[in-house]
Amino acid sequence: MTNRLETPDPLLPSVNVSRETRERLEVYAEQLRRWTKTVNLVSRNEIGKLWHRHIVDSAQLWPLRNQATRRWVDLGSGGGLPGVVLAILAAEKDTGINFHLVESDKRKAAFLRMMSAELGLKLTIHTDRAEILQPLEADTLTARALAPLPILLGYVSRHLSPDGVALLPKGHGVHAEMEEALQTWQYAATVHPSVVDSGSVILQITNIRRREQH
Repeated sequence: MTNRLETPDPLLPSVNVSRETRERLEVYAEQLRRWTKTVNLVSRNEIGKLWHRHIVDSAQLWPLRNQATRRWVDLGSGGGLPGVVLAILAAEKDTGINFHLVESDKRKAAFLRMMSAELGLKLTIHTDRAEILQPLEADTLTARALAPLPILLGYVSRHLSPDGVALLPKGHGVHAEMEEALQTWQYAATVHPSVVDSGSVILQITNIRRREQH
């Protein structure tokens, strides 16, 4: 196989993966590179940093999940970052987690279906928009680079179960987004540093409620 991942081992200090899982990740990365030539799955400027910038960035969410997860929802999945990466990790552990990937772009959804079949993953692909899709009752919900937090929490609250956990990677403007979101939403948040970018974080959010408007 050509164009192998630039740093295939280790995945993360907190995630030990088998050779089979590394091989699945490499197949996925190769298909991402191939499809990105015609479908905008990953920025072409970042394709050479695919492992560190996207796959490790996605995989670091795995240890922060709701440990009782049976249904994992990924909103705005795009090319499967983080949804496909996390489903590959879950497959190794034989967790029985069912992944629901929400992606309204039909070409991107076609890529996700292809990866599900090729890698034997438990993926259900939804091509409706998150704001109109029937609530999915996620135990764990992820959304990467989908929307600013005040808007994103509307999608999250629709699809997260009452006891669920949302994992939301955010960049340098996260604190301003959190302050703005508090004007509309009540929520509990734990901020975890990113292992990929010192200026980025992962918001681990629970107990989302819309504030009453007076």
